[in-house]
Amino acid sequence: MKLHELRDNPGATKTKKRVGRGPGSGKGKMGGRGIKGQKSRSGVALNGYEGGQMPLYMRLPKRGFNKPNRKKFAVVNLGLIQKFIDAKKLETKGEITEDALVESGLVRRKLDGVRILAKGEFSAKVTLTVTGASKSAVEAVEKAGGKLNTAAVAAE
Repeated sequence: MKLHELRDNPGATKTKKRVGRGPGSGKGKMGGRGIKGQKSRSGVALNGYEGGQMPLYMRLPKRGFNKPNRKKFAVVNLGLIQKFIDAKKLETKGEITEDALVESGLVRRKLDGVRILAKGEFSAKVTLTVTGASKSAVEAVEKAGGKLNTAAVAAE
């Protein structure tokens, strides 16, 4: 291959539409904007404008609500905790706290606290101390012979 043989892939480049370059170009004189009217002028943005009629996005009812002071929890499944215990990334001696979960890399950030859910198999006999947990997660840990302490058991 030589320098003069280098080409872009077919369809990789597209030639710019050159507007207002004479009648032979097909886009001369008015440049495809038609005659007069608001859209033929420069600096016009008609996004969502319906000629004074109430726009569709304002006619439709609003739905939903975002709570401004809502809490965002880091969610962890029991199956993942078990996986980390098996891989010796979490110590079973003593209690497993939220800080220990962050240190092991299981949780990136605590956010407003860590909440444990019951997905997956759990068999380790450990004491977990977290912000919240589902009822089924508490039952699963107690069934395995452990204990799950929560600051406040969040309603399922």
